[in-house]
Parts: sequence; structure tokens; C-alpha cells
Amino acid sequence: MDSIDVSSRVWDRLLAIRKGVACACCGSFSRSERDALQVYGPIARRDLGPIIIAQVGQSLDGRIATVSGDARDVSGPDGLAHLHRLRALVDGVVIGVRTALHDNPRLTVRLCDGHNPARIVIDPRGRLPDDAPVLTNCGARRIIVQAVDRPRPSGVEVLRLSADEGRLDPRQILDGLRGMGLGHLLIEGGGLTITGFMEAGLLDLLQVSVAPLIIGAGPQGLTTQTQVQTLSQAYRPRTRIFGLGSDIVFDCALGAHAVAAQEPVHRPGHSAAC
Repeated sequence: MDSIDVSSRVWDRLLAIRKGVACACCGSFSRSERDALQVYGPIARRDLGPIIIAQVGQSLDGRIATVSGDARDVSGPDGLAHLHRLRALVDGVVIGVRTALHDNPRLTVRLCDGHNPARIVIDPRGRLPDDAPVLTNCGARRIIVQAVDRPRPSGVEVLRLSADEGRLDPRQILDGLRGMGLGHLLIEGGGLTITGFMEAGLLDLLQVSVAPLIIGAGPQGLTTQTQVQTLSQAYRPRTRIFGLGSDIVFDCALGAHAVAAQEPVHRPGHSAAC
């Protein structure tokens, strides 16, 4: 399997697609560059409306962290670069408070060119400290989704929702974020947060990046509440497979929206940018 080639001209094209002034189907590109456009083009597009994507980085045995919670190096260097590209192409990145507390992520774009997305933490009980790295002011919006009346520092927006047995409803979260002007969203982690959006039928695209290591024990990437009894009941999404270099990504379309986004459409009037 050849690895995708996110060359500078491919990335420039993707940023132009994000702005709505180019397409992914025209131009002279190598096969590896074309593969890169297939991976990121559906996420960069804005003509089909908002898209919700989730990304999971895991080991060969399906683990996303060790038993102690160490998840920092699950993805290889190319898998990490892939994650930063996804961040640069969306409007906001969503994580659960457990991920924020255990991994201390910044959710910024550092391994490619592009703007930092809005950083969104789902924190029903208000556990996230105000000095958490994810709340550091870097110019991007910072949003806490919570169910408690807890004030936050100046500049940090609060989306207040009602909780049911300590849990926030993914659909209400999505509706609230839409009301705040956020369209394309990346659900980055952890596994429970991603699964919650998936089981609510809110994910358009799921990308599972697999790194060549075996952890042996620890939390799994995706564990649904609904259990299937036979493999015939298992969901089999339309899946494409690409090499990232250090990792492999399974690109899974979970609905018609994602399938449509995978079909590049050249739009009249954009030939100059293409």
C-alpha cells in the first residue's frame, strides 16, 4: 500500500477547497497526491453543509491507551500529522473532559499550516480546571459544555445544557454548537465521547488510524452500548483504506452525506483556482 502524499500544493489546494474557491477533481497530481485529496477533500468541502467527523488513533489490538491512561504516543508521527490536518480543516474540535484531564491536549494546529479550530470540552460536572492547557488563549474560541452553574474565565464561552443521570445528550450538544455558529466538527476523543455521537446517529465520517504496536491491555477505541448478537447485525460502513506512512487509516462513511462528499464535483467559475 502506497502512502498518501500531502505535498505543499496538495495542502494549498485543500485550504482553497475549505474556502470554497477550488475543487478536488481537477489539476495534475500524482497518484499519491490524488489519494491525499480523497482523504481530506470531503472534510475540506463546505458546499454540502456541515459534516461531523470522528477520528480514533489506536494500536493493532484496538487500544487507545495503556492501563495507566498513557495515550500520547499511540499514533505514529504520520498519524499525528494526519490529526493536525483534520483540525485545520474543521471549525471546532470536541473532546470529553476525561481526555482533557488525562492527556492535557492543546488541540491546536502545529504540524501543518492552517487556523486553530475552536476548542470544545464536554464537561457536565465542571471538573476541568480553568488553567487546563486546552483553555489557554491562542486566539481560537474556547467553549465548555456543562450542566452546572460554574463561571469560567473571561473569553471562555459556556454552553449550558441539562444532564440526564450525569450525561449530556449528544444531539443537544450538536444543536447548541450549531447555534453558536460552528459547522464542521471533529470529535477527537475519547472513545466514549465518539461512541456517544456515533450511536446517536450524528457522525457522517469515522476515521480509524491504526499504528503498528500492540499494547495488550487498556481502554478500547470504540465500545458501543448496543450489543449485536451475530455478525450479520454488525454495521459495515463504506470504507476506504489509505497508508499514512507510519499508520494506516480506515476512512468510513457512516451516511449518505459522507458518501456524497467523497464524490468531487467541479463547480463552474473555479477553474482559475484549480
